[in-house]
Amino acid sequence: MTTTSNKNVSQALNNETIKVVEGFNALDTDAKLAWFYFVYKKMGKSITPAAPEAAEPELSPMLLGDYFQLSPEQQLTIMRDIVEGKDTDYSRAYGAIKENNQLLVWYAWAAAMGNQVVGMPNNYQGTDAIKNLLSQTEKLDFEGQISVFRTIAGQMGYSDVQPIETQAQTGKTPSL
Repeated sequence: MTTTSNKNVSQALNNETIKVVEGFNALDTDAKLAWFYFVYKKMGKSITPAAPEAAEPELSPMLLGDYFQLSPEQQLTIMRDIVEGKDTDYSRAYGAIKENNQLLVWYAWAAAMGNQVVGMPNNYQGTDAIKNLLSQTEKLDFEGQISVFRTIAGQMGYSDVQPIETQAQTGKTPSL
């Protein structure tokens, strides 16, 4: 399995997408989860779906199998732990997969919300910050939306994998 080695490197392409990522990062944990829910609720309408064929679901059995057997309280705790980057088994499993697979995890969870996955409270109303961020996301083109999703997904989860130092950093050439 692979992981994003530098969670601070943005895949956002321009100022608009960077603004959306920064807006997301300013939300609290539960607001971030609500934003994800609303994004996936609008998927295929005003939000562009990520290409599922780019993902490898077999790399995420814990997140796309075992997770569905847990209680709603356990599922919500796991979602929060992943958003907060806590060092837990599920957060490590999430942090160990590529962004495309991370997006697939959120998509699968959103598709099962209210059935196999803990749902949003029926009376939940998104805050103005969430609504504003959702509106900004909807205005982005396909590439902008995907870059935002990949950047945000890649910032979450836990990984202790560190980037390999470059020749410029070490002053040494690689040897065989």
